[in-house]
Amino acid sequence: MSGFTVNDIPSQLGKRAVVTGANSGIGYEAALALANAGAEVILAVRSEQKGNEALAKIRALSPGAKVRLESLDLSKLASVADFSRRLHAEGRPLDLLINNAGVMALPQRQVTADGFEMQLGVNYLGHYALTAQLLPLLRKSPAPRVVNLSSVMHRFGKIHFDDLQLERSYTPNRAYGQSKLAMLMFALELQRRSDANGWGLMSNAAHPGIATTALIANGLGNDGLASKFSLGFVHIFGQSAAAGALPTLYAATSPDAKNAGYYGPDGFSEIKGAPAPARISAWANDVAVAARLWDVSATLTAAKFG
Repeated sequence: MSGFTVNDIPSQLGKRAVVTGANSGIGYEAALALANAGAEVILAVRSEQKGNEALAKIRALSPGAKVRLESLDLSKLASVADFSRRLHAEGRPLDLLINNAGVMALPQRQVTADGFEMQLGVNYLGHYALTAQLLPLLRKSPAPRVVNLSSVMHRFGKIHFDDLQLERSYTPNRAYGQSKLAMLMFALELQRRSDANGWGLMSNAAHPGIATTALIANGLGNDGLASKFSLGFVHIFGQSAAAGALPTLYAATSPDAKNAGYYGPDGFSEIKGAPAPARISAWANDVAVAARLWDVSATLTAAKFG
């Protein structure tokens, strides 16, 4: 695993991938690398303008790339359902789903169209519903993979079943930590359920360390000394989005990646470095909590796996 780069990605010819949030940051870099490796890549994005800009950049950098744009707003379950219906109408197998899109540390509590706290709704519940709806297409692939994007912040998260939407006790980091813990728990529980039900998935997770992406800037906002200090810290001590995408690409493509694996940078505190197994918190490994979260999520989203 040491020194894994985009040059180590096996040929992806004949494979079909969906990358959420592929218009910028980790999602864009992952989509570009997959396209360069020969995959047919669907950029699933909320902003058509930003999506078209990303599409043009990938086509310029990778002539002949098989890439296309599809609208997907993870803050709306109706949009998730519409996106899934369009892919089902094509009837083609899906080899790879990268659940990457997200929002980070919103200063004020916001809610999705379905009434979910925004970070939980976009980062986790939207992806939970999307994965359930695309599972039949994934099962048509001979070796399907699902990669969930988590974060080092999952270590500070907790699933607040008594206040899941954080109506009583919202703080930006509390919400973000919960959503990224949920994403890691989802990856591990999806593998357990796949093994139990014969779905044939490799479900794993990754995190980028601290990478210079729009996610951080958008979450912190542009005002105040604290925001400027935080962004400065990222630029000095973090890594590029291209480097931050490598754990995701390892999880998505490497023949050495493991079922229920979790990958991040190998440097100090997993801030930056080459892809390596990442530390999973005790909370994330709690099987009973993961099963309860799965059931609660199924109720909230009306999503059915099978």
